[in-house]
Amino acid sequence: MDIKKDIRFRVYVAFTGICLFGLAIVLQAAKIQVKEGPELRKLGQEMYTRTDSLPAERGNIYTEDGQLLCSSIPQFDVHVDFSVISEKLFSENVDSLSKCLAGLFKDGTAAQYRQMLEKEYKKGSRYSLLRKNLAYYDYQAVRSFPIFNKGKAYGGFIADPREKRINPYGMLAYRTIGLWRENSQAVGLENKYDSLLKGMDGIQVAQRATGNVWVPVEGSEVDPLNGKDLVTTIDVSIQDVAEHALMSVLQQYECLYGTCVVMEVQTGKVRALVNLGRQKDGSYWEDLNYAMMPTEPGSTFKAVTLLSLLNDKYITVDDNVDAEGGAIRFGNRTMKDSHFGLHNMPIWKAYAESSNAAMAKLAYTYYYKQPEKYVEHLYKLHLNTRTGIDLTGERRPVVKSPKDASWSATTLPWMATGYEVQITPLHTCMLYNAVANGGRMMKPYLVSAIREYGKDVKTIEPTVLEEHIGDSSVIAQLKRCMDSVVTMGTARSIKSPYYAIAGKTGTAQVADKGISYADGVYQGSFVGFFPAGQPKYTIAVVVRTKPHSGAYYGGTVAAPVFRMIADRIFANSKGAWAGPLDSLARSGKDKVQGAAATAWSYNVLLNDLGIKTEASMPEQAMAAVRTDSSQRVVMQPKQVYRGYVPDVTGMGLKDAVYLLESQGMQVQLTGKGRVMSQSVPAGTKINKGQNIILQLS
Repeated sequence: MDIKKDIRFRVYVAFTGICLFGLAIVLQAAKIQVKEGPELRKLGQEMYTRTDSLPAERGNIYTEDGQLLCSSIPQFDVHVDFSVISEKLFSENVDSLSKCLAGLFKDGTAAQYRQMLEKEYKKGSRYSLLRKNLAYYDYQAVRSFPIFNKGKAYGGFIADPREKRINPYGMLAYRTIGLWRENSQAVGLENKYDSLLKGMDGIQVAQRATGNVWVPVEGSEVDPLNGKDLVTTIDVSIQDVAEHALMSVLQQYECLYGTCVVMEVQTGKVRALVNLGRQKDGSYWEDLNYAMMPTEPGSTFKAVTLLSLLNDKYITVDDNVDAEGGAIRFGNRTMKDSHFGLHNMPIWKAYAESSNAAMAKLAYTYYYKQPEKYVEHLYKLHLNTRTGIDLTGERRPVVKSPKDASWSATTLPWMATGYEVQITPLHTCMLYNAVANGGRMMKPYLVSAIREYGKDVKTIEPTVLEEHIGDSSVIAQLKRCMDSVVTMGTARSIKSPYYAIAGKTGTAQVADKGISYADGVYQGSFVGFFPAGQPKYTIAVVVRTKPHSGAYYGGTVAAPVFRMIADRIFANSKGAWAGPLDSLARSGKDKVQGAAATAWSYNVLLNDLGIKTEASMPEQAMAAVRTDSSQRVVMQPKQVYRGYVPDVTGMGLKDAVYLLESQGMQVQLTGKGRVMSQSVPAGTKINKGQNIILQLS
């Protein structure tokens, strides 16, 4: 009896265990089905299907006249899956394929290609690299070759498409346009407008087929949405001229870097933006956007001080100011001019001669009790905020306030001359452009339209930041001061006989980015507009010199760049928009004096402009425009004495060499551009065959 009970008990326990085990299996199956089922089914499906991306075509970047600045071209990495190629197909076609590959690539013989193909086939390689970065036409040729023309499933042909971004003009505006690279940081417009340019990728479902080959599922495609195109304000011809002009000066003086902005006066469109930095090997490259980096501007900032004083009606430019010999003490510091000897003079002359002492004295006299009033003028000119140009990376300027802990008793006079304040070259260009534009301040911008499939879908219009930075009287006085800088001041070396220039030089000793004042690094600048009577373009040039350079003044390293750019723009248009020898540069006189040039050169220009001259003149002549209604051009002679060295400074190279060699002198040249100086002074008696060295700039 006990044995039977024991058996029944054992049977009961076993049965109960089996039931419980079965229940656990059911519960686990239910858990898998309900909780983990979708994930497992997805995993299983992924073993047999996948979703591929169909890349969108990146948009192009054009100029307003339709020139292509940046575009994408397809490239292909070609691999071969030898495991899907039948032995019969391979053996019958390997010779033909080898000959085709050798003929196309020309980097090996047909026998060498056959050896490589047979080796990979014997290994059964499933992803053997045949070629990287194939151009589209080469890719089309390879896919038509024997074996490969059977496609992926039977011929093992695998093409991985990729996109290569190209700039047809190379370094031209490289930092502005940018150059997109997959998986790397883009710069310039490529970065700013990336979301528009890149478009939206499509998708396609593929299934795994025999031989581990993925075959697209018909009807599963969702087409990509290609990127939109940009139309930029950059003018290729002006950009090219600006780059070469800046490069020539940087190379001549081995400068650290330089930047140049060319802005269209009425609209604020940036027609050229050049940024060149010196590399370790001495070459120059568009490495950083220096136009958007704030630095102490130096004397070009004096326009802000003068504008403030004029707007507050404290002065007129005909009032006198005493520069006290070019050294005035403020607190525990002395403000000095770059050259001493200036005393009592009109304010316009102090501006033309770039007197630090005079400008600091004016600012201190009228604003030392209310410095916040001076600073408010800077705010109104938008010098404390970014310009908002459509590029990423623009840094915020630094404008001190009297409330700041760094404000001291000497901050105001130093700010008045362009120190203790940091703004970008773009700000400086924007400010002078407002003066050129009659007081209307325009926002600088680089993209004028967004285009889709050849049609503009958005047009970007010019933006007015300030309708009036000063009334008409204030602007007229500012223009007069800026004109005097070129006609008789620190930039008189770039005065043109063909059109009038107005602007300002600037020279600042640098103490930033690990550089101290003791290092002797300077920043020379020139910003101005032309033709001064009816301004068309504003150009800002900033050049940072090497330590202890012998050439660092704005009139030496920056102003010649302006002149080279302006000359080319004027020549390309033949002065059609300038009027007869643009007549702003009168300074109260009845005519404009042009620089020395041969009469033949003047006749060519004036005839080209349709201006009649009164008479032919000797070898060397001056030109003038009278202000009467006839606008007559009179060729005025400048005496050249036979046997004596003529004064050729300021002349073009061709005219200068002609005059000197016609006198029997041997001419040697250094530099590029116009004649800046001559080794033998004018008026010296000539010895036949005598050498003379012309320094060009």
